[in-house]
Order: sequence, then C-alpha cells, then structure tokens
Amino acid sequence: MRSLALVLPILAAAANAAHVHQHGAGQQQPIAEVDKTNLANALGLDPNELRLIELGPGVTKEVTEQEKWELKKAGTNFIDITDYKDSYVAASSKKVYKYPSRPQNEAIIRPLLAKLDSKNMKANLEKFTSFYTRYYKSSSGAESSRWLLSKVNDTASVNSKISVAPFIHRWGQNSIIAHVPPTSEDGAAVDYQSTSVKRIVIGAHQDSVNLLLPMFLRSPGADDDGSGTVTILEAFRVLVGAKVPFKNPVEFHWYSAEEGGLLGSQAIFTHYKSKGYQVGAMLQQDMTGFVKKTLDAGQAESVGVITDFVDPGLTAFIKQVITTYCDIPYVETKCGYACSDHASASKAGYQSAFVIESAFENSDDKIHSTEDKIEYLSFDHMLQHAKLTLALALELGLADLQEL
Repeated sequence: MRSLALVLPILAAAANAAHVHQHGAGQQQPIAEVDKTNLANALGLDPNELRLIELGPGVTKEVTEQEKWELKKAGTNFIDITDYKDSYVAASSKKVYKYPSRPQNEAIIRPLLAKLDSKNMKANLEKFTSFYTRYYKSSSGAESSRWLLSKVNDTASVNSKISVAPFIHRWGQNSIIAHVPPTSEDGAAVDYQSTSVKRIVIGAHQDSVNLLLPMFLRSPGADDDGSGTVTILEAFRVLVGAKVPFKNPVEFHWYSAEEGGLLGSQAIFTHYKSKGYQVGAMLQQDMTGFVKKTLDAGQAESVGVITDFVDPGLTAFIKQVITTYCDIPYVETKCGYACSDHASASKAGYQSAFVIESAFENSDDKIHSTEDKIEYLSFDHMLQHAKLTLALALELGLADLQEL
C-alpha cells in the first residue's frame, strides 16, 4: 500500500496536468507545492497544524496530521496528547484495587453465557460495515455513530434504570456511554454521577480508517474494530436483560477516533478524572474475529491477552475468567505502547487491560484498508470474546473491590 508521501506527489502531478490542459502549456504555473497543500486539506488534514504525540512513556514528538497516518502505516503506535497533556495525574495518586483470586459467580454467569448469540453479532456487523467509512472526521463516520447510539438505546430499553448517552466530540463522530447502575440496599439505583462507586468499564472503538486516503477511500473496518464493537454490544444485550443487582456500576463504552490517537477515549477518561470518578477496571476489546493466520500456522485458536503496558492484577484475573468461562485457552502476547484505548484509561490513572483475537503476530493484516471485510472473520471466535466480556463484567460488577 502506498503512503501519502508517495500518493500526494502523484495526485499533484495529475493536478498539474489538468492545469496545463485547461490553460495551455504557455500559461502553466508551478503549482505542485500548492496542490499538495490543497490535497492535504481535501483529505481532512491541516498541513500547518502540529500535533503532540507520545510514542512511549514520556517520549513526545510534534507531527502533522499527515505524519500521524504515516506512523500508523509503519506500525508505530502513539497517543495524541495535544489536547490533554496537562490533564494526567502523577503515578502516586493512582488508586489500585485488588481483584478476586478466582471467579466467584459461576452459578449466575453460566446460564447467561448460553444466551449470547453470534447471529446477532453478524447482523449488527453487516449493518456497521455497510457505512462507506467510519473515519471519525467523515459524514458517514458520524452517521454510523448515530446508528450505533440508536442500537444501544434500543438494547437498553428493557431496563429503565440504564442510562445511554453520546459523549460529544468536536469532530462530529461521538463516543457512546451506557451506564448500568449498582443497586443500593433499598433496591434503588445509585446516582450516575456518584464518585463513591467503582465503575467497571468495557470498551471498544467504533471508528475505522483507510490509511491510504482517509477521507476518500472505503473503510469497512469489519475487524478493526467493528468486531469489538458488536462483541461488547452482544454482551451488553444479555447483561441488561439479566437485571443483576450490581455492587459496582458497569459501563460499556464505544469510543470515537481511536485511529487518530485514542482521542475519544482520552476525552472520556480525562473527564472522569476531573470529576473524581473511580474506575475499578477497564477492559478493551479491539479486533476479536480473525483467526486464519493462527490456524494456518498450526496453532490453537485462543484469546490473545496483552501483557505489556497493562495492569498485571487485572490481566491475571482476566486469564482466570478465560480459563473458567471460555471454550478456548489464552495466549500471552504484546502489542506495544498505546496500541488501543486501554492506554487512555491507564494514562488517566485507572487499571486497564486489553485482549485481542490472537497472538499479535497472527492478528488481522487486512485492517486499515478496503479489505477489512466481514467474510474474513469467525463469529464463533467472536462468541468466545463475548463470553469473556459478559463474564468479566458480571464478576467485577458483583465483586467487593478493595483498594490496596
């Protein structure tokens, strides 16, 4: 796949040729550099705007929007902290919670796992990938977010205590938060704005991107992260129908603009920190459906558990949940710094973890292109991720989390 550094000169040359044809060779003007700027603007990029990105803990660099996409094409992860660099907390102020030594609620959870349905995930993903692109600055990206918000609202309508709302962003595609409140001793739901409760957050990102030309080319984003989006949506469907009396509120988040540098999740978690909200745990599901490379390598189908730049205690408990409730094992793997939205939670001072469809080296290589299509995914595998999601949300929603 060609990079923008190669594509823009090609398009600029085409624009020059059109200029010659229109005005005649004798009137040609040197417009190549102007065209690069105009083309960058047409691609949704401001050629003069510098963004501050973090490539590792404390390692920052100023880049243009175009350079951000070039880094992503090169496989370099980053978090765009331009708007949030003064919002993060010192490590000493972080709260750390102790998780159960093993799963505690099999009698409640196992019957609910049987209600998960891969057909729902397939139907939802077929709709979600029908949008031309879910690029966060595009009109179809905003439209896809509105559809998802409507779907989450419809799903939550069986339980009047659940609140669903968009988290508004200036770029047009909004994040979505669904809040399942805990129940007080008298049976009433606890106020959503309470700072005394420990929120359990399940996240996925809803945006997609075609890294060749983000504003113009199709980006179905079936695996990245349509798969994670519909996986947690299916877990949410079963959870809200169960009406379990939680000790801790459980939230499902669908983040905007992950591809732009974790922008949507940063906005949410820095807001949570500013409000004094406690987060007991955060799990990110990003890419849950691709298994072909794993099977072609002669390896066992498994859940990839990320072990770098995550909370070790939460990750250890997630391994226990997989072993207890899933039909496949886990494999430990690494993905580098800021590889998905869990990094925003961690940077804001919250314990976070990340699971993916396989060992990282066997994950989907068709992402960020027109070929990230639904036909390459396994819904049976996505069902295993839905089991993990539902089981973890229930286990931690019912847990008595104590601060270490």
